[in-house]
Amino acid sequence: MGDTGLRFGILGSGSRGNAALIESGATTLMLDAGFSARETVLRLARLNRSGEQISAILITHEHGDHCRGVVSCARQFDVPVWMTAGSLSAMKDDVRDSLDIHLINPHEVFSIGDIEVQPFPVPHDAREPCQFVFSDGDTRLGFLTDTGSITTHIEAMLNGCEALVLECNHDLGMLRDGPYSPSLKARVGGNLGHLDNATTARLLRRLESSCIRHIVAAHLSETNNTPELARAALARAFDCDPSFIEVADQEVGLPFRNISEAWV
Repeated sequence: MGDTGLRFGILGSGSRGNAALIESGATTLMLDAGFSARETVLRLARLNRSGEQISAILITHEHGDHCRGVVSCARQFDVPVWMTAGSLSAMKDDVRDSLDIHLINPHEVFSIGDIEVQPFPVPHDAREPCQFVFSDGDTRLGFLTDTGSITTHIEAMLNGCEALVLECNHDLGMLRDGPYSPSLKARVGGNLGHLDNATTARLLRRLESSCIRHIVAAHLSETNNTPELARAALARAFDCDPSFIEVADQEVGLPFRNISEAWV
């Protein structure tokens, strides 16, 4: 792989499955395991990676699109799994009894190999959800998906990151006028649901921008959003050309990006 500093790639992002890779030195972390082991292997190959290169799996929360493949992937790749005690308590017995589980305190930094991991709690309708900032000591990558609202702690965690992967789940108008039931609309748009384009744009405006080299819109709804709307909202907030904003696709994910190198 070569030591090119902190880098990340995304295997897929959306309601049908989520997984990403974060690398530094000899360490490759897989964030979430929302695909079966077979599908994960296929998606890893697209990024020129294999399961044998995975050092550990981190789980953000227990919803199926983030953890349905954790047992099959952890067993096949023979790697430990990191998650909060709340997420573990919401898992089925085959997770709790058969895997090498390491518990995360969402307020404590820890390291896995060459990567420092800073978890932080987020408001979402799960047992003990968290998101993460990853660092190699020189650059920082912030991941934020599956949260219904922004807290001052979230802002503090993401401030100063050189790369950001930010949830743009829905456009408010598309969700309001779309086909979801009233109860599902309330859940998605609620304070424990998912971030809309405008809310994520407001967050981006409040973050220190001079150091940011990569912005990726993630976890887009295939029903209630479009890549063009997400790009436009974040580009306006960041005062940049929409081409600077990348979108993590459900099917093809996102190729590896070296954080020390600007995207455009």
